[in-house]
Amino acid sequence: MKANVELLIGNANGTKIFEPALEEGIEWSTERRGAPGKLTFKVLEDKKLSFSEGCPVRLKVNGKKIFFGFVFKQQRSNREGKVQEVTVTAYDQLRYLNNKDTRIYEGKTASQLVKMIAADYKLRVGDVQDTGYIIPSRVEENTSLFEMIENALDLTMQNKKEIYVLYDDFGKLTMKNIANMYVKQKEKYLLIDEGTGESFDYTSSIDDNTYNRIKLAYNDEETGKRDIYIAQDSSNMNRWGILQYFDTLQKGENGKAKADALLKLYNQKTRNLRISNAIGDNRVRAGSMLVVNLNLGDKKVKNFMLVEKCTHTYKGSEHWMDLTLRGGEFIA
Repeated sequence: MKANVELLIGNANGTKIFEPALEEGIEWSTERRGAPGKLTFKVLEDKKLSFSEGCPVRLKVNGKKIFFGFVFKQQRSNREGKVQEVTVTAYDQLRYLNNKDTRIYEGKTASQLVKMIAADYKLRVGDVQDTGYIIPSRVEENTSLFEMIENALDLTMQNKKEIYVLYDDFGKLTMKNIANMYVKQKEKYLLIDEGTGESFDYTSSIDDNTYNRIKLAYNDEETGKRDIYIAQDSSNMNRWGILQYFDTLQKGENGKAKADALLKLYNQKTRNLRISNAIGDNRVRAGSMLVVNLNLGDKKVKNFMLVEKCTHTYKGSEHWMDLTLRGGEFIA
């Protein structure tokens, strides 16, 4: 798919904007959990090009807003003594969620937690949908802001059976229910099939993130007792042996509900599906929902799948994307 790319970099004091000479294309990548949006590109060294770490970067493709973030890394090299080239890595606002902190909060939803963290760290906020579920209390000690938010979203999923995606939308923190992240136009959904996806890698396994026995423990400081909650599938334990997941609970968590929810999530084979060199579509990012129709050999897939990771490559006028997908039995 053809792409008209415009990449701009601002200088340190915000008085100038540069449109650098690019080499070997641009990569924009996103992940659904625990990682900021990332932009990497190479520019030719130019004395007139004055920017440094912390400077803003903006990417538009075919006039559409794609990425807004900040330079975090520069790597310089030369080729056979000729003009240097600079490899630049920029991240969006989510990069600042790598910061660690300690938080104790009560009676807040995951969306309220996001807004509270954003206010404390001076992050710009856009459309943050109300997640609804009120978390009774939570202690997060020496934990990354990413992990705090993910824990809150996990509790929301376990209690509301709904998945929310946090991402940066061109410089604004945004959080949406995946029900609002289907890639479509006039009720026509984006389709990945043999014609739009050049190649795929498919793996089935019980070696990673497969558990048929969930054991959760809560240490009750008031009584001095330890409460144990177990959910298990005897049939799959006979087939695969005992594959146990163990964790501790915090005050206020429903041990039985959490154990049941984790068993439902993990008591199955993991099937990993990665699509390479699909025709690029700027609407697709980690968290998007799209239709996949592929014959994988031992299994045929024809259903909606969730994008866990997405990398867009813009090279010349060409635009391709690599996708890691999950849905049904597929876990990225």
